[in-house]
Amino acid sequence: MVSELDAQSPIGEVYLRSLLRSQLRLALGITAILVLTVGALPLAFALIPSLRHAHVLAWILLGGCCYPVLIGLGIAYVRRAERNEQHFHELVDR
Repeated sequence: MVSELDAQSPIGEVYLRSLLRSQLRLALGITAILVLTVGALPLAFALIPSLRHAHVLAWILLGGCCYPVLIGLGIAYVRRAERNEQHFHELVDR
């Protein structure tokens, strides 16, 4: 199977496209989660007037909640991307 990839045969292209599709799907999913969690904070501040005046709460939300979410999403993305690549590697080695 590795020879199929090296020779850039149609079968090798299908395998590579499937890897790229799975990585793209993963990236879009992580981005959607990011937009729904961290991206919703400005909307919450705009829609809830009491949050606009609670500066301490705003800093706690931004500093205490956003960064752990970003780190968690980053870790999840790397682990799942590596898993996708491992599945691809196992498929190609058969």
